Amino acid sequence: MKWHEVKVETASEAVEAVSNIMMEFGASGVAIEDALDIENFSSDPFGEYLDKSVFDHISEGAQVMAYFPETVFLPEILPAITQRITELADFGLAIGKNQVSVAEVEESDWATAWKKYYHPVAITRYLTVVPDWEQYEPAHADECVITLDPGMAFGTGTHPTTRLSLQALETVMRGGETVIDVGTGSGVLSIAAKYLGADSVYAYDLDEVAVDSAKANMALNDIAKDVHVSANNLLDGIKTQADVIVANILADIIIRLVPDAWRCLKADGSFIISGIILDKEDDVLETVLAQGFEVDQRLQQQDWLTFILKKREED
Repeated sequence: MKWHEVKVETASEAVEAVSNIMMEFGASGVAIEDALDIENFSSDPFGEYLDKSVFDHISEGAQVMAYFPETVFLPEILPAITQRITELADFGLAIGKNQVSVAEVEESDWATAWKKYYHPVAITRYLTVVPDWEQYEPAHADECVITLDPGMAFGTGTHPTTRLSLQALETVMRGGETVIDVGTGSGVLSIAAKYLGADSVYAYDLDEVAVDSAKANMALNDIAKDVHVSANNLLDGIKTQADVIVANILADIIIRLVPDAWRCLKADGSFIISGIILDKEDDVLETVLAQGFEVDQRLQQQDWLTFILKKREED
């Protein structure tokens, strides 16, 4: 069987959105190369845990490689894919060159073409993300190994937005919490929350592909098998009261989420928002501050921001 590799040359801030579009159109997996990854890791306070020798990286921009089986008729869907990616600019995302190319990949080359992009990555002192095909031994007794199939959805821990979200979770979690993960994607944040001691975790995503992916990834991690995963439009109709709400999504979507996050968050809870490019910081802060949140911590990696928010105490 032959596969088609659809490669999109784009910008760093668009890679997760482009990956999601590819999965929606039926890709069996996506891989990402980002020229900023090494720089991002180096600037990260946890960068010392990264083995940079495993990376053979491009020097400029970012590339998203999506893999489609030959049974998918690409000429029928490529125009729609290209249009969706172009429309990302309307959300304020830079899309770089936005060049799309197609190549054939033989079945015998599939594993190499796919798996060469993913290796175990230590995100924090305690959290390490490992592809499910890798044999990995924890470096210390406290290390929590999150096993993922990176082919199933984006959000595997390598992108700054996901890394910062994981670091924020580690900062606020103490054990016994109820956590809501909005826009769960691969489910990596929900799995991390369980490792960090969450009692109950609810993971939601609008995309059924992401929901199926998250469920499959939960099954790869014994600790996360009781995570509730379902399709939902942000927090519409959700009545659960959470100690922690985490949302690693686009800034414009975060702005829409704020009122429901306020409603679902306990008085002393933490609201973690990520996926915010630097240019969108003022817009997001204007909304969250007007709602009554206050910034507890601001995390930054290159042009990406994550905030830990608290409900402002009344005088």
